[in-house]
Amino acid sequence: MRGYKIFSGTANVEFSKKISKYLSLPLSECLIKRFSDGEINVQVGESVRGRDVFIIQPTCAPANVNLMELLILSDALKRSSASSITAIVPYFGYARQDRKAAPRVPITAKLVANMMQVAGINRVVTMDLHAGQIQGFFDIPVDNLYGSIVFNDYLKTKNLKNPIIASPDVGGVARARSMAKKLGLDMVIVDKRREEANKSEVMNIIGDVNGKDVILIDDMIDTGGTIVKAASAFKQNGATSVMAFCTHAVLSGAAYDNLNGGNLDELVVTDTIPLRQDCDKIKIISVAPLFGEVIRRVYHDESVNSLFL
Repeated sequence: MRGYKIFSGTANVEFSKKISKYLSLPLSECLIKRFSDGEINVQVGESVRGRDVFIIQPTCAPANVNLMELLILSDALKRSSASSITAIVPYFGYARQDRKAAPRVPITAKLVANMMQVAGINRVVTMDLHAGQIQGFFDIPVDNLYGSIVFNDYLKTKNLKNPIIASPDVGGVARARSMAKKLGLDMVIVDKRREEANKSEVMNIIGDVNGKDVILIDDMIDTGGTIVKAASAFKQNGATSVMAFCTHAVLSGAAYDNLNGGNLDELVVTDTIPLRQDCDKIKIISVAPLFGEVIRRVYHDESVNSLFL
């Protein structure tokens, strides 16, 4: 075997260190600097000729900077004769722009996919894409991991008396149904109407939550408006408790104020995105060991899907 190396961008260095520890492989040397005008400059600090390399870099906020950093680092490794380049992108930014939802708008997720391939990336590993069909935007292999594997284990430790799974909107029904099926639980749906971006209004709850411990399932939490309003609606309809499992803690804008002032009892997230600040309501579960195991399996040509069976 040629051997492999792992590199880290600056978006989530602690996450990269956890993966490095799991694999018992130190992060390879890479100098990432900024020119005075903000341009990104990258220099790979060791030979990668003939090696399989893995770049760990979520494209979270600031999304444009972190995306460009990933592309530039990929180009540097390609020009350094790396045998293959796998991008470990725990959070795939721009995934919400996956279709033409209105006239004369871009499909930015497809644009990002094209850019990553042109930069020399041969494979992408990500988690809980906002829209699963984004995998089809690439002409290279894409592994879309499921955060539910760690959520299920945590949920079992809660010993809830009367749990029920909930989808915060119609678009997330498939995700919620999958978890409900694995856990053998019933499911309810929040029917909402979105008036404009990052603002939502809960309209109706499809199902009975009276006396239930509600478990909201979503791929990400951004401003927290949808989750917090859904929690309030559940409590008004007799729910005993409301907790949410959201893989990606985007938490932009007034998200922390919304969480602290809302009726959500607990928010469980992964560490795909570093948190901006602490919050008593947030529980973080690391998926770094899962990504580390996927890296090991990809390098040794072993099955990734068997992790989730």
